[in-house]
Amino acid sequence: MAQSADPIDVTAAVSDSFGDQPAALLEILHGVQDALGYVPEAVLPVIAKRLNIARAEVHGVLSFYHDFRTAPPPPVVVKLCRAEACQAMGVERLASEVGAKLSGDDHVVVEPVYCLGNCALAPAALVNGRLVGRLTVERLLSAVQEAST
Repeated sequence: MAQSADPIDVTAAVSDSFGDQPAALLEILHGVQDALGYVPEAVLPVIAKRLNIARAEVHGVLSFYHDFRTAPPPPVVVKLCRAEACQAMGVERLASEVGAKLSGDDHVVVEPVYCLGNCALAPAALVNGRLVGRLTVERLLSAVQEAST
């Protein structure tokens, strides 16, 4: 993440790499988020102009997909699988206990996702992009601690 880079310049570079077809909107949004960690509101007009679409259309796509962020993420992002296999293996209890332990910690966010494709090792999570399976409260908190350092 190049958070010190100018978001407008980053967005222009990402947009240039995908061309000016409106179908590239998702790829551009992903590219900007990959580069900055989020998609700032200020870059929406740049994307809209590049693709010759309305700013409202860019905003609509950005707000529709839950994986896009409009603000910088905290240092640790936990994506906890809430799909059926993980539910069967106790993810609801795990989420409740971990949520209580991390309550008030603004350095960690726990977000639901619906299937990480790791059902054989349920419950599972991504901790800063690292897949962790067979989760217990202790194992997940350990992964969060490791990601914090």
